[in-house]
Amino acid sequence: MKIRNKILTYFSVIVNLLTGITFVIIFLLFADYREEQFLNQQKERINTTLQLFSEIKKEDEEVQETMDILTVYDYYDEKLMIFNEDRQLVYVSKEDIPTPDVRGILQSLSRENTLVKTREAEFEIVGIYTETREGEYYAISKAYDDHGFTKMKFLRNVLIGIFIFIAIIVVLISQFLSSKIADPITRLTRDLNKMDPGSSEKELLTTDTDTYEIVQLTQRFNNLLDRTEKAFAFQKHTIDHISHQLKTPIAVLVSELERLRQSEDKEEIKEGLQNQIIKAKSLGGIVNVLLEISKIESGQQFSTEKNRVDEIVFDVINELNIIAPDFTFDLQYQPEYFDENNLIIDANPVLMRQAFHNLLHNCLSYSDNAKAEVTFDCSDPEALKVRIVNTGNAISPEESKLLFNHFFRGKNSQSISGFGLGLVLTRKILELHDSEISYKNPGKNINVFELHFRLR
Repeated sequence: MKIRNKILTYFSVIVNLLTGITFVIIFLLFADYREEQFLNQQKERINTTLQLFSEIKKEDEEVQETMDILTVYDYYDEKLMIFNEDRQLVYVSKEDIPTPDVRGILQSLSRENTLVKTREAEFEIVGIYTETREGEYYAISKAYDDHGFTKMKFLRNVLIGIFIFIAIIVVLISQFLSSKIADPITRLTRDLNKMDPGSSEKELLTTDTDTYEIVQLTQRFNNLLDRTEKAFAFQKHTIDHISHQLKTPIAVLVSELERLRQSEDKEEIKEGLQNQIIKAKSLGGIVNVLLEISKIESGQQFSTEKNRVDEIVFDVINELNIIAPDFTFDLQYQPEYFDENNLIIDANPVLMRQAFHNLLHNCLSYSDNAKAEVTFDCSDPEALKVRIVNTGNAISPEESKLLFNHFFRGKNSQSISGFGLGLVLTRKILELHDSEISYKNPGKNINVFELHFRLR
């Protein structure tokens, strides 16, 4: 069932049901009120008749006629009977209606039980025991409340008419409200059917309603659509991204291999092949990092965990010492006493390891004394700074502006193998971790890379 029809049905049924129950309760309350009022009227008529009877003290036809005239026939179809203390009939009205079963009523009446009421079909019967100065009397009234039942019929017809009118109004209001509520959802569904997640044109859903749930649904769907489009784009962009990033390195490899093929110097060939092996191995790491970065850029979440930065650096140094055992890394901590928790960051261990590998490997390539200094500055409780310093040929201020651009290589790297991607990937990794990297040249032949990690 459509939501519009559900709202129409549920609202109409509930409101009309409550209205109907309310009207039934009103009718029943009025019926009880009519019965109580009629009972009081019967008691009043009995008391009036008894008073007249006690004053006249005659038991003949003249008494009956006088009493009938004085009561002015307040009720239709009424029979009133009065009995003396011996339960002998002393007065009966002339109405031609069946006489009630007086025996049981008279036996029930006494000083302890002065009122008895019962029904016969639509007639209401009231028995009363009373004491006057002239003696004890029993009175029984059997009457039909024509006036009261006429009012009840009128009230019933009015309530039915009002109920039908309200039911029609409720249905019309339900149709209006259901349309008001369901139309934004209907338009949203129609817009969804028109959308193609794989389309090159990105079109977000919009809504012209201020209903909180609809607005939230639209926003959530736009977020989902954005992630879906990124997932589609990932398949395309990953290949494009990696092929673009590796185009130059592969071209360099091919060019170097072509040059070596034409060389006849065995030592040159051997040294060149060794360099190409190093480049080929570095390409594997570059591919892995590019894949991870492409996933993240396509909207996929990457996992992070608590890592001590100095432990990551230790692992990278141990790995580099295998290929460069004579190279020395001097690790320092500032200040002398610090909270070791300031060394812990939330990071993806694979990506962060690759970032430090790129920086420390540069120290191997560009240092002129086989030494580098790594300083962990924990003086700021809200940030961790890591400085990597080595001496060697520095780059010019103009070149430092291009240091983190794709495939850029300064004049100091012309004789060193590489592709100009390491620092680019390092900065990208740090940006993904809400961190920063900068380069400084504070003195001649001094290169300083400073990493800034936010802790809180």
